[in-house]
Amino acid sequence: MTTDDLEAAGGLTVRGAGLVEGAESTRAQLVKDGVPGLLAQKDPTLWGEDAEAESKIRLGWVDTATRSRELVPALAALREELSDLDHVVLAGMGGSSLAPEVIALTLGLRLTVLDTTDPHQVRTALADRLDRTVVVVASKSGSTVETDSHRRAYWQAFADAGLPEAEIGRHFVIVTDPGSPLEATAREMGAHLILADPEVGGRYSALTAFGLVPTALAGADVAELLDQADELARTIASGGDNPALALGAALGAAALAGRDKVALVDDGTGITGLGDWAEQLIAESTGKLGRGILPVVVETPTSPGATGDDVLTVTTGGALAPATFPGGGVAPDVAVNGPLGAQFLAWEVATALAGRVLGINPFDQPNVTESKDNTKAILTNGAPAETPLFTDGAVEVYAENLGSPETLAEALTALIAAAGADGYIAAMAYLDRFGDADAALVRPELARASGRPVTFGWGPRFLHSTGQYHKGGPQVGAYLQVTGAVTDDLDVPGQPYTFGVLQAAQPAGDRQALAGRGRPLLRLHLTDRAAGVAELVAAARRLATA
Repeated sequence: MTTDDLEAAGGLTVRGAGLVEGAESTRAQLVKDGVPGLLAQKDPTLWGEDAEAESKIRLGWVDTATRSRELVPALAALREELSDLDHVVLAGMGGSSLAPEVIALTLGLRLTVLDTTDPHQVRTALADRLDRTVVVVASKSGSTVETDSHRRAYWQAFADAGLPEAEIGRHFVIVTDPGSPLEATAREMGAHLILADPEVGGRYSALTAFGLVPTALAGADVAELLDQADELARTIASGGDNPALALGAALGAAALAGRDKVALVDDGTGITGLGDWAEQLIAESTGKLGRGILPVVVETPTSPGATGDDVLTVTTGGALAPATFPGGGVAPDVAVNGPLGAQFLAWEVATALAGRVLGINPFDQPNVTESKDNTKAILTNGAPAETPLFTDGAVEVYAENLGSPETLAEALTALIAAAGADGYIAAMAYLDRFGDADAALVRPELARASGRPVTFGWGPRFLHSTGQYHKGGPQVGAYLQVTGAVTDDLDVPGQPYTFGVLQAAQPAGDRQALAGRGRPLLRLHLTDRAAGVAELVAAARRLATA
């Protein structure tokens, strides 16, 4: 360790971790307990007796840089076999889609990530280069409703285009765990089948088949990613130069000391979108038993919400040039720099170590199924009738535990007040994340207006990440849910519902889960999406500048 608290090993550099309150003593205790070495040995006892059974079957990620090597030649052969299909579509949710998206964005690869139930976004994907499309359907459980719906829609689209059934199967690559329902479906389809490592949970699966298959087909050198992870893997047993240990100790100690929100910021040095992947890893791993670390993805180091008394600011990026300051000139609390493969493994190690520090099991997700079960019931029985409090322009306003606002501005003001001095606001948009992309502009405006951490998630993808934290973490959140009118719905082939009906059922199911906890919830339904998004962002901006 140097005077500026820099720790470098295995190709990764971490700055500032030892300066976080309590980090050095936390790290010393982890080393004293032999945790780094035990983790490298995949010891399942590290998180307590209650977590041991789950941990025994969830530690394959520790040496996945070695375990995934056998995939490399198979993927090269598959890419050659499918060389005429140069448009790669990934149908996956949560950990199955976020790591490939980061890899593609960072390496400049063309990969269409379909992790939505929005019928407009699905229609757009179906109309794009269908004759040259290979669809990677990725689901660990094999029963994910979103990915099953995408698989059905693409099969129908290929059939409608005149492809014979035997040819349609060639356009699908299925990635799933051995024995899942999707394995049998893949064989029936005549699809390419790649079985994933069953000893790695979805959110830790970046360097398994879930992360490597779609990106290899899109042109990534996946062997290089594994090389980068392997270099770091040689350091994780060390009590000395061990940047992943430094990061994990900092995350855990900061949370115990009251900095239980972590702002994740790209520093502009070559890795793009890592925060979105780390968000699902941290939130789903730690947000349970009424505690946890809330990840907040922030646009730039100077954006609202990047700092705060209860926020640990962490910038991430590639290698830094000499004399380059982490965070693009804005001093972060912690800076993590290095190649993408090493970043994936470092954050997985750090999250697992933070779980031990916080006294939780980082491998289960006890509250994720709640909203899913609610959604299934709504699809079967229909949604309960709801009447808006009022309509303001193109926005219908519904509210739970927020009093009786009479305008959109008053409703947003009530939401901000409900977050209190130690809470957070979660903005959740069940819209087309490309066609309605401006909805994300509400995040920094609400952060500026409230002075509190504000997260933004596209539904339903966030349900597979921060959705666990919303229900299982500290109950201090205030929730903004944005839904939109469907003008061009799309059937889900073979199912009694459309994508629009499924999209409406998912936020309704999540509302039930949040309302059951007595949390403040503001739902804004946009009767005209473009106009409603503009009105929402403008209203938030006026509050921020008032």
